Amino acid sequence: MRRVSWAQLLLLGASFLITLGSFAVLPYMSVLLHERWGFGLGVVGMVLAVASLVQFSGGVAGAALARRIGLRATMLVALAVRTAGFACFVPGLERPVLAVTALFLVSTGAALYLPANKAYLVAGCTEERRPRLLAVSGSAFNAGMALGPPAAAPFVLSSPAVLFGAVAVLFAVVGLAHALLPPMADEAATAREPVSEHPVTEGPEPRKEPEPEPRTGALSPFAYTLLSVYVFMYFQHYIALYAVPRTSAAFYGTLLMGYALLLVAAQPLLASWIAGLGYGRTLRLGFGAMGLGLAAVATGEPLGIVAGAVLLGLAETVLFLRNDLEALARSRAPSATVFGRQRLAAGLGAFAAALLGGPLYGLAERTGGAGWFWIAAGVQSAVLPVVLWAAARRIGRRRAARTAPRPVRVPGEG
Repeated sequence: MRRVSWAQLLLLGASFLITLGSFAVLPYMSVLLHERWGFGLGVVGMVLAVASLVQFSGGVAGAALARRIGLRATMLVALAVRTAGFACFVPGLERPVLAVTALFLVSTGAALYLPANKAYLVAGCTEERRPRLLAVSGSAFNAGMALGPPAAAPFVLSSPAVLFGAVAVLFAVVGLAHALLPPMADEAATAREPVSEHPVTEGPEPRKEPEPEPRTGALSPFAYTLLSVYVFMYFQHYIALYAVPRTSAAFYGTLLMGYALLLVAAQPLLASWIAGLGYGRTLRLGFGAMGLGLAAVATGEPLGIVAGAVLLGLAETVLFLRNDLEALARSRAPSATVFGRQRLAAGLGAFAAALLGGPLYGLAERTGGAGWFWIAAGVQSAVLPVVLWAAARRIGRRRAARTAPRPVRVPGEG
């Protein structure tokens, strides 16, 4: 890979620090909302579900803002909002309504930041360089996710004001660092249309028809991103509830750390290979690994849970990166817009998993054991992509039939 610029290095470092600070707080929000602020579990679940939907789906708003004010300015606004959110947690320790407001500010800042961050990172890069840069960025995020919760564990219940204040200061410093980014990169990154090499001639400008985006056919990156995140979030949301009673809290903590480190190592190493895979083959490989991983978790044995986590980590690495690359390749929209759409798909998938996963887990426990929950999730990983593909093919054929030119009948023929 060609030399990485100092601006890209700054963004990669910021990706680690931002996730480190965020995951020093956010994984403990359910405990704080329930135990510190006294919210019932139903209210806690609804607050977290809506906050997750805002964080993911708000990426569309972040992309629109980037098109209006530029990528660097959007990242500065996003970091200011997140800094204010973490700072609001300090007075919110005595005011539950203010604490919920702070959580939504943090989620809104995350929604605005990520599309602009990714678009700035790959601005001006060739298609060959994008996979490695996006993979290294993902590794930086996962490294922060791995280290944030254990770093905050001694303070989150005993000294939460200190923790929230320190994270707010961290985000303020990261925001100031973003002000050093070259402003000209914003203009280069907000448009992906090639500049014409032909000289401009005098005379009336010919009328240009808007170019349609490339046909995605039955393999839409948006739809498969939604489905990938939907199935994966069953694991993300419910593995703690399943694994801790069958193993121990220490085993679960080690599992999370190992999972994050697997992603940190695998994403850059596999990036070029993933980029070279055909999209259909990527989907079969990714959803197949996810289904096998969920089936392994269903055994309830420590070895099965570890094997399932490894397979799910590989599935996440393959599917999430390849979906983003495919979306970029198939769209002529600005990069920030593409990443915003991908975040919207992820948000819808995560929300659906949160909405349906809880009742499904409870039903499995009542009827035959929680292992059936993972079997049901694995079956969805195998069946839903095929159903989606078949439905999209059928819709595509109907559209083609409606738009196909009808043969002109010449008088005297037949």
